[in-house]
Amino acid sequence: MKILILGAGQVGSTAAYHLAREEANEVTLLDRNPAVLRELQDRLDIRTVVGNASSPEALERAGAASADILIALTDSDEVNMIACQVAWTLFRTPTKIARVRSGDYMRTPGLFGENQIPVDLCISPEQLVTRYIEQLIRYPGAFQVLDFADGRVRLVGARAQKDGPLVGNEIRTLKEHIPDIETRIAAIYRDGREVPADGKTQILENDEVFFVAARDDIRAVMREMRQREDPVRRVFIAGGGNIGFRLAQALENTNQVKVIERSRERARMISERLTKAIVLTGDAADEELLLEENIDQADVFAALTNAEEVNILSAMLAKRLGCKKVMALINRPSYASLVEGPRIDVGISPPQITLGHLLAFVRQAGMVRVHPLRRGRAEAIEAIARGTPATSRVVGRKVEDVPLPRGATINAIVRGDDVLQAHHDTVVEPDDHLILFVADRRQMDQVERLFRT
Repeated sequence: MKILILGAGQVGSTAAYHLAREEANEVTLLDRNPAVLRELQDRLDIRTVVGNASSPEALERAGAASADILIALTDSDEVNMIACQVAWTLFRTPTKIARVRSGDYMRTPGLFGENQIPVDLCISPEQLVTRYIEQLIRYPGAFQVLDFADGRVRLVGARAQKDGPLVGNEIRTLKEHIPDIETRIAAIYRDGREVPADGKTQILENDEVFFVAARDDIRAVMREMRQREDPVRRVFIAGGGNIGFRLAQALENTNQVKVIERSRERARMISERLTKAIVLTGDAADEELLLEENIDQADVFAALTNAEEVNILSAMLAKRLGCKKVMALINRPSYASLVEGPRIDVGISPPQITLGHLLAFVRQAGMVRVHPLRRGRAEAIEAIARGTPATSRVVGRKVEDVPLPRGATINAIVRGDDVLQAHHDTVVEPDDHLILFVADRRQMDQVERLFRT
């Protein structure tokens, strides 16, 4: 597949990195900055083109006429939309994806379509990240919460604590603890390494445990891993930009929200648009301000400014001053890997969150949801089993007979309105939605081929 990516920022670079690693793809990256392109070309097996993303001449040089997919990920909504229009009008590029951050564009009905602005998929990283953080706040003991099957099934990552009933016991005893709940432990990571998740495996303190369960059963399963945690009430948000403002809007009717914004003008603007949240003007890394606002009584501190160094420092400070859970927006995956742990509970990577929606659309082959995990080294996916036993390598087979690569597991099956745990003898039927965990994303090509008909 020939893929043309416009924009070599954090989201564009991350997309190029992951898509170029898949053997079936030929990736071209277009950007105005030759230095950035040279650095990426040294690291990745991609073609690079210097030019303006909305320029017909630059798009022609980049191969828009032969591209299967154009992905416009520049920092400008308008450039992204015009690039899609030019690609369709001049080159008839079949599939066009655009990053659109403005809520005004996203909310306008009839704006996008073949006879309007020809964008097949609009992606709003801010909207995706806001939803992601909101889920983490709803489940205070989790470091990752991912939706499948329109939210009916969730994959949750939680760190085991010594006071969890299952901690120190084998996985097979989970059924004795919660006999009326169907769940499946998809993966366990111990000291950064995956350990087998079979019935005889013991859950140990500090294990990172990923499990799959129906939405209404998540809290019951989490109580097996760690002590019951009270719902989040007090939330501090550092940064009143697009993500911080959207999060404050989403939470202000159910939580006590305080937003700290450095710019006096921006603080005034968002305070006029928020109804219940308190907006403070100041520096989120100001210890005196945090103490004055009782940070030690806060349940969550979310550092969401545009400067990741400020996010890291302010989150670490809030943790030291007594906040229960802190999270920081960190664009560079290497930074997130370094700081996650005792000092910062969750590092949030917008490029990784955005990437999942891109991958599901680009791969197709029955893929409905794709969520990168562990900084892109693993993936959780939702795929549809299509075809008949004669035409499919999945339909009509028992789960244990599906030829999955090593490290890939089927954890749940959504059949109509029912959520089924994937037991070894469960037979896959046509149009089942399968929730899979793939421990090594390099195996994704093999998994993808299973769902092609």
